[in-house]
Amino acid sequence: MWTADHWKDYEVLDTSDGEKLERWGNYILVRPDPQVIWQTERKNSGWRRYNARYHRSSSGGGQWEFRDLPEQWQISYGSLVFNLKPFSFKHTGLFPEQAVNWDWCGKQIRSEIQRRKAAGDIDPETGNVRPVKILNLFAYTGGATLAAAEAGAHVTHVDASKGMVGWARENAVSSKLPETSVRWLVDDCTKFVEREIRRGHVYDGIIMDPPSYGRGPKGEIWKMEDNIYAFLRLCAQLLSEKPLFMMISSYTTGLAPSVLTYMLETVLSDRHGHAEASEIGLPVTSTGLILPCGSSGRWTPRTDGR
Repeated sequence: MWTADHWKDYEVLDTSDGEKLERWGNYILVRPDPQVIWQTERKNSGWRRYNARYHRSSSGGGQWEFRDLPEQWQISYGSLVFNLKPFSFKHTGLFPEQAVNWDWCGKQIRSEIQRRKAAGDIDPETGNVRPVKILNLFAYTGGATLAAAEAGAHVTHVDASKGMVGWARENAVSSKLPETSVRWLVDDCTKFVEREIRRGHVYDGIIMDPPSYGRGPKGEIWKMEDNIYAFLRLCAQLLSEKPLFMMISSYTTGLAPSVLTYMLETVLSDRHGHAEASEIGLPVTSTGLILPCGSSGRWTPRTDGR
């Protein structure tokens, strides 16, 4: 399992009976988690002294119970700063487990920038080192976008929700990232990719975190199981001649990491690369165990010449 264990401002304190107790900076939240099917003793005082708790309704959805929580607050991950607020169906605007992927992407980007500097790989238009171009699809509030930009990449950030793109831009400003490092787009991801193919544009790396189910800005329906393979095939056409990576995350129940590996290997079979996938998770302070939080697949080119 790939574990996001470098957080200082976030912590899973405990888990029990369908809920997780979390510390987000200075605030304690209790939120539902369907993975937590065990019933262990709730010894941590946070279970009783939380700042907010999301109560799930038996008829679907639910609502927040607020005791002492600001409308918005911030936490940091390294130099990145995220603006948080409780909103629709238990979310805060950030998935902390994705930090393990932010770190991985940043490492790939920094290594490639150093390689290009050493090789004198210069952009003739600017006279600078040729930029590493990253495409982030279903980009939400921009965790991966910020991490890639902070590593030195130029990022194209695409999400169908105007509100989410606006939130991501706020995070970029709070993180003091250069305005020119990210291109922000509100668009249906499939239609955007199709247009980019027609334009002949390419990217060195592609990141995607597609929802299990969603709608585009004009009501376009997205269902992970039905659409993801065709979408991956489209995205493969946007990879540059010597790409760095393609990465996909999934929170869809029943879509095993091995399925992500198989899809990436199949879609990119002519690229002489290697795919691997794993569950991603967060450490739980009370037990020392890892809470599973979805899965991710990563494809990278082979460096052994095979």
